[in-house]
Amino acid sequence: AVAVWEWQDEFGRWRPYRGNVCSYIEQVFQASQQKGRRSGSGIVSSIPLGHADPVLAPYVIDIPSLTQFRQDTGTMRAVRRHLFPGDSAAGQGIVWEWQNDEGGWSPYEMNVCVFLEQARAMNHQRVDLGPLGYNYEVDFVAQVQTNKTTRFRRGVQRRLDAPYPVTASPALLHTGAACSCQQCWLNGGTGPITTRYRHSMINFPNSSTTHQVSGRTASVSSSSVGFVPYNKPTLSGARLTPRLNAQSTWALPQAGGPSTGLSASNGVRLPHFCSIRILCTCGFALPPMHRGCKSTQAVLGQSAPNLPVKMPRPSKVNQALAGMTAILMSAAGLPVHLTSVPQAASTHKGTKKHSSVKEGRKVSKKGTTPTEPEVVVKKYLEEVKGSPADEDCIICMEKLSSPSGYSDTCECNTIKPETVGRLKNCQHSFHMLCMLAMYSNGNKDGSLQCPSCKTIYGEKTGTQPKGKMEVSTFPQSLPGHKDCGTIQIVYHISRGIQGPEHPNPGMPYTARGFPRYCYLPDNEKGRKVLELLRVAWKRRLIFTVGTSSTTGESNTVVWNEIHHKTEMDTNLSGHGYPDPNYLDNVLAELAAQGVTEDCLRQ
Repeated sequence: AVAVWEWQDEFGRWRPYRGNVCSYIEQVFQASQQKGRRSGSGIVSSIPLGHADPVLAPYVIDIPSLTQFRQDTGTMRAVRRHLFPGDSAAGQGIVWEWQNDEGGWSPYEMNVCVFLEQARAMNHQRVDLGPLGYNYEVDFVAQVQTNKTTRFRRGVQRRLDAPYPVTASPALLHTGAACSCQQCWLNGGTGPITTRYRHSMINFPNSSTTHQVSGRTASVSSSSVGFVPYNKPTLSGARLTPRLNAQSTWALPQAGGPSTGLSASNGVRLPHFCSIRILCTCGFALPPMHRGCKSTQAVLGQSAPNLPVKMPRPSKVNQALAGMTAILMSAAGLPVHLTSVPQAASTHKGTKKHSSVKEGRKVSKKGTTPTEPEVVVKKYLEEVKGSPADEDCIICMEKLSSPSGYSDTCECNTIKPETVGRLKNCQHSFHMLCMLAMYSNGNKDGSLQCPSCKTIYGEKTGTQPKGKMEVSTFPQSLPGHKDCGTIQIVYHISRGIQGPEHPNPGMPYTARGFPRYCYLPDNEKGRKVLELLRVAWKRRLIFTVGTSSTTGESNTVVWNEIHHKTEMDTNLSGHGYPDPNYLDNVLAELAAQGVTEDCLRQ
């Protein structure tokens, strides 16, 4: 078998380190295990990744807590060790990659690479990624990936890289708490929910969400996908929350996952891949600290200074913080105190062109749209009288006949935990307290979006930073639109400080690649798309603050689910012309955000 080490980003995606980095991690880990068996001591406590790749110099893996730690920002990520057969794609150093929005290449998750390579070896011309929980088809002949809902296409490629390291024997299984990896969590039967996660963007059977979420995406989701609104962190505090989602509730900056090994999913549910012979996903025997040993935590706590991080309740993060602090203190011989990055003033200066739309931090609305959580929930949901249907609330995963899973964390004097509400238009039912928690976790802009079918109630707004949108036209035509001129859109956004609606309020965000130039045909449909883009801009829906799919940089301005064409002359990258389906696709993406022709008549 070969060992693949992976880290988990804020969306729940497991991103593999490159083969050479995994080889180094595995070498140190195996050497430590052998030494520990001979001497009776424990495994190595930390692995500095800069020894394998200078680009990863800021990162250290803390083995006892299975956590990657970025030393300059304090950001922590979950880490796991995943075993694959030696004759699989991982063992042969084969990597499958998809073309991201900036024209670069990002690798699929390793289990997807294994699946694709096996299908290619069986001479399949086309493969459906649905069994893996993804709404895509991959055409090996055309070398493209197609979104089955929007038909948006991306290039794919197969590349040879350094093989992942061979391991002589599987590591020991956990002897304490159940393994928190997806395979064991979903199939081990040891957790409260064995077939799905709560409170995260997850795929249920037959769902059709997309997994390339960083940057521009083509995600018009189906009615069966779990939902967290407005790209906010996972709802925290629900009882019996699976440990897989623990890192989503950390009160820490989310900046700085390594730029290697980018992959794509959004915390999707992975089935047990018997067909591709995944040997196991368990890691190794963990010391008592990982299993919640109070004595070990106390020892570490005494050796570490208090950190300025608010912890709502005891969690794995406390252990990781103590362990990482001990690492840094022992290495430098000095006390360590993690602090927030100082605030930097925005340097935005707009310039007027032919026409422009400025956008501030807040969106003005006509009338007096109520935004108080209880008022909004009661406005769009009607209480279900009598016994509710025998089905689950897809927000908390409890039966509708049982109290809400948020009854112990979301207090409301006017809504009881067992109260069930039905959305007035689409008629989908949920615990009203769950809808209250979901709304309170979002923008609180007076709108609701059905977690089941994505119907929008009210006017949805996003988290786009302030900036400026300029529009001009010129006579040169675009390929595929020879009968008309071209509309040029220029977006200006400067760096600034994140607001309360962003992932890390108070921290700086960067704005790479601005101004950004985009193009539309100057015909009737192109002008309609332009007007809808103006609406989307005013509603702060075109950009957001997140993680770049190209560089892995967090806390930066990225595209937000509405595709733009950034090239005029060719479409080799998928971001130019000709593309006969683009205008229809972007209209569908705008509609998914609640921006339709009806908005133009208001």
